Amino acid sequence: MIGSVTVEAIIYDAQSLKEKRSVLKSVVTRLRDRLNISVAETDHQNVWQRTELTIVSVSPDRVRCEQELSKALHFIDSVPEIETASVQWEWM
Repeated sequence: MIGSVTVEAIIYDAQSLKEKRSVLKSVVTRLRDRLNISVAETDHQNVWQRTELTIVSVSPDRVRCEQELSKALHFIDSVPEIETASVQWEWM
């Protein structure tokens, strides 16, 4: 089972691409280190305060895959610099 979550988010405090990338690098690194997932910024790379992250998990069953992706979403929600605007789930 392959599950993916696309997260549209806003980084209000970023005043430059450098600040945005600093926040994203921290979030992406911590997600990759703590969970069995892949993460990439998939849209809005040249916009200061907006981003789209796609998170993917592969597992033999849907339950485990969904647990990993839910943990990733909870982690993103716990980061004060980022506000989640929308979340889209996909299963393959």
